[in-house]
Amino acid sequence: MHQLIDKKYKIIIYVIFLFILSTTSGKYIENKNYFSENNKIKVDVEGLSNSKNSEISDELDNILSNNIFNVDKEEIKKIISKYNIVEEYNIKKVYPSIIRIKIKPTEFIARISDKHQLLVGSNGKLIENKRYDKELPYIFGEFKTKEFLIFKENVERSKFSISEFKMLYFFPLKRWDVLTTNDILIKLPKENLTKSLDLAHKIISQDYLKEKNFIDLRVNNQLIIK
Repeated sequence: MHQLIDKKYKIIIYVIFLFILSTTSGKYIENKNYFSENNKIKVDVEGLSNSKNSEISDELDNILSNNIFNVDKEEIKKIISKYNIVEEYNIKKVYPSIIRIKIKPTEFIARISDKHQLLVGSNGKLIENKRYDKELPYIFGEFKTKEFLIFKENVERSKFSISEFKMLYFFPLKRWDVLTTNDILIKLPKENLTKSLDLAHKIISQDYLKEKNFIDLRVNNQLIIK
């Protein structure tokens, strides 16, 4: 009887041991598949139009390897940075085989006054978009991205907004004039833009100056109103 009990006990131990081995083996196979180097990477791009999302996704497919651990984010950034419509973006790896890219498009804030009618984004870049028909201020003159972004930052810090301007004029002396939506021309100095814009805003808001449509602030400590 004692030998029979020992035999049953050994069988139970053997069965438990086999179960543990089979479970461990199953987990190992599952993890091997999960981190396989042959998992085809899928690129999921969102935030822009369907056609533009697909265009970026297809371009990224051509440079990505089949191993998500070898994906070079710098290579992805090089491709995305070619699209002027992009303001911000976020890259996320979703294991085992998905690259998820969320894009924030730039805001259109002005138009270039030439035959191409390019749009100016809040990122300072020029974008071709013939379907965009909302009213925007026109920019005249040749400017660099840095110069426009500095001007934009000053406007944002002032009591004005870009939408209150009908036209923007940039001069070779790196100075701006603006024409408001109320047809008031403001000639701005090269320096102290925010302070000058606030002063112009204050002048415009005065009732006794409502008939005036010309403000010259180019000379320091000198104000001309007509």
